[in-house]
Amino acid sequence: MAYVALYRKFRPHNFRDMVGQEHITKTLKNQIKNSRVAHAYLFSGGRGSGKTTTAKILARAVNCLNPIDGEPCNECEICKQALEGSLIDISEIDAASNNGVDNIRDIREEVEFIPTSGKYRVYIIDEVHMLSTGAFNALLKTLEEPPKHVIFILATTEPQKLPVTILSRCQRFDFKRISIDDIIKRLKIICTESNIEIEDGALKIIAKMSDGAMRDAISILERCVADGSEKISEEQIRELVGIPEIDYLLGITKDILSGEAAKVLQDSENLINSGKDLDVFTWELIKFIRDLLMLQISDNLVVYKDEDKAKMQALVSNCTKERLLELITEISLLQNSMKWATDKEVIFETGLIRITMNGSLENKTANVKQNASQNVASNTSAAVAANASEKVLSEDDKNKEEVLTLLKENHKMIMHTILKNAEIKKVDEDLVHIIFSKTLDDVNKQYMQKDDSKIVIKEMVKKVFDKEMKIKYVF
Repeated sequence: MAYVALYRKFRPHNFRDMVGQEHITKTLKNQIKNSRVAHAYLFSGGRGSGKTTTAKILARAVNCLNPIDGEPCNECEICKQALEGSLIDISEIDAASNNGVDNIRDIREEVEFIPTSGKYRVYIIDEVHMLSTGAFNALLKTLEEPPKHVIFILATTEPQKLPVTILSRCQRFDFKRISIDDIIKRLKIICTESNIEIEDGALKIIAKMSDGAMRDAISILERCVADGSEKISEEQIRELVGIPEIDYLLGITKDILSGEAAKVLQDSENLINSGKDLDVFTWELIKFIRDLLMLQISDNLVVYKDEDKAKMQALVSNCTKERLLELITEISLLQNSMKWATDKEVIFETGLIRITMNGSLENKTANVKQNASQNVASNTSAAVAANASEKVLSEDDKNKEEVLTLLKENHKMIMHTILKNAEIKKVDEDLVHIIFSKTLDDVNKQYMQKDDSKIVIKEMVKKVFDKEMKIKYVF
């Protein structure tokens, strides 16, 4: 018998087997029981959250000869054909590779024909946001006046890219990220039925790595099974997917927060020499710092042992939430730069060192300002106070700080991080130069040159100078 992948073998065939989407499956079941099925649905949500699976269940349920409480029976001839993929009344279309006008025109011609076996012709269009403008216009004409025997189910990870005219004609359901607890429960069922022995700690890591996607969690589990071990351990998963140990994450984060650039360089070299996947590590580091931030806010971190949480609490005892937020943003920018880099190792090393040095410089500047402020307060001479203030903070520095503050208040953290390493100089009464660091990569340079970014910067500068200013970028 041919091997069947776990995610196919354990794909839910009923609404009741769907994980973490009860708010959607309950409504769909009631619609089917009460014969109030819509002519067009939009399923939106992250990858692996169950959009396509739900669409297939719905397509069978509306055509099932013997539906049970709004569920497909999966035993009648129509259900069996649908499960085998041979029922021509149910069509699945991948808009990523079939996104042209002609593809939608073919559908417009087909919908006029009545179903051959079932009650409805159902069209499942996956990644519908990939359709071209012409294809969307063609689809709209069909959605405006659809035949009664046709149902469209549109699935997408990016609903914001769909035209409003399409959105307004669909009944929308938003799929949630599946919780870690729900993923663990489902994985335990799969392991039990597949005779897979696995440690609880390993299940937690898989659930965390899947980032709310059930399909990704099952795929990771399958990779571990293919490794051939009798029992899947926590250490095996870390080794298989290149996740660093908790002590390593603690160590490199401590070096970054302490401004120890030399140690961070050594950490980076050790990581590269070990053959670990740098993309996985960067993702894991972002998640880890995010967890450090959550630990300062709440103690509810189920994926860590008590002794590890104690180490994490000790690490952030003298660190502000603002600094952790900045680190998350800065490392996310580094991760984005690595996606397009020809030499990831160089970008990774230099990026981490730059982040470390920026934090160190920021701490030194804060200390200088604090000391100067204390000296001014203790000295009764107004002249000395003025001189100290002038030395510590120039007019350009003051303007830059105000711009950074406004960006942070408006949650423009990517711009905030980029401009932290730039200079803002008032050249004359109506002109400001923004001089970017030589280390600014092409990805972030393009980001700052986007029209939307320029509008935001122009607005922030206007508020600081209290008038309209011309802005020139200097790279």
